[in-house]
Amino acid sequence: MALWYQPPPTLNLISPTLKLNSLRCNYNCNLSILNSRHTHVPEPEPVFASVKTFAPATVANLGPGFDFLGCTIDSLGDFVSLFADSFVRPKEIAITQISGNAVGKLNRNPLSNCAEIVAIEIMNMPEIRSVGLSLLLKKGLPLGSGLGSSTARAIAVNKVFGEKLRKEELELAGLNLEEKVSSYHADHSLDLKKLNFPEKKDLYFVLVSPKFEAPTKKMRAVLPLEIGMANFVWNSSLAVALAAAVLEGNVAGLGRALSGDRIVKPRQVPLILGMEVVKKTEIEVGAFGCTISRCGKTCGSGRVGGAELTAVAMINCEERRVRIGERMMEAFWREGRLKAVVVVNRLDRVGARLVDSKPR
Repeated sequence: MALWYQPPPTLNLISPTLKLNSLRCNYNCNLSILNSRHTHVPEPEPVFASVKTFAPATVANLGPGFDFLGCTIDSLGDFVSLFADSFVRPKEIAITQISGNAVGKLNRNPLSNCAEIVAIEIMNMPEIRSVGLSLLLKKGLPLGSGLGSSTARAIAVNKVFGEKLRKEELELAGLNLEEKVSSYHADHSLDLKKLNFPEKKDLYFVLVSPKFEAPTKKMRAVLPLEIGMANFVWNSSLAVALAAAVLEGNVAGLGRALSGDRIVKPRQVPLILGMEVVKKTEIEVGAFGCTISRCGKTCGSGRVGGAELTAVAMINCEERRVRIGERMMEAFWREGRLKAVVVVNRLDRVGARLVDSKPR
């Protein structure tokens, strides 16, 4: 699991007597100094003829961790194969093959596809100017399920060119994608901290994806612009409790914290047909907690402005998965006449990774 946090800000003190003109002058002078010291950085060449990467599905917005805490899920994700291609224009990426869950649905235009926007962003960072890339995508994730990940593309491009970019720069490319596709931009000063769930303990996710579109604008519009001190303290304490439960491997505590959000989910759940009953049903049949995972604008499927979602239940043993999944599906159909698909997977402990590579 991963947690975004914002370090203490650095204060830049400005004299109250400083005039705007002098501020502009200093700014221009600093730019000229930087330009005079600019040195040419050689363009990196491909180190590998081809690479293959895997990025597991992600569950974001974990209860009180809305917009800053999430995790990855094992055995469910996307594979990306990437290679330098002389038939592709320099600085461009061509999607030459798509297989899996996205056949006939995924937009092949790189500028309209979330994953390829990330890949192009990665190419621009070290200023790749003379190489074009071909990309083969095998989708293991349903489009618009809220579980998608573009990390496989970022890692693949970086690997082809000898891993010139640091982890922080790869994260920055992801933030730039978020700004482009959802008009929401996390602070560049955020750091990603990994929370390790104990190796000897199990954590499973029952993922139920109903056929229901939840427009991003509508889901965000119901969120309060201001919150009371009591709810602020409550959610903050739950977020800390959730992080502690992860580190301790306390699935029951994790579930309680997951389900206790008083700010976001109480506003969004009523918009989702049957979700209120689904949450109650999960707990009744043995799940420890429930939340909603969703994505913003679904660039991959060509739909801009809408998104689908996944109801997520947490359990610590695989035996209950069938009963919980079936009851959740039944609740969605009974209350909202929504068909749904169920998948059960373990917590992923590795994250996005290289699967295969061939040197030049």
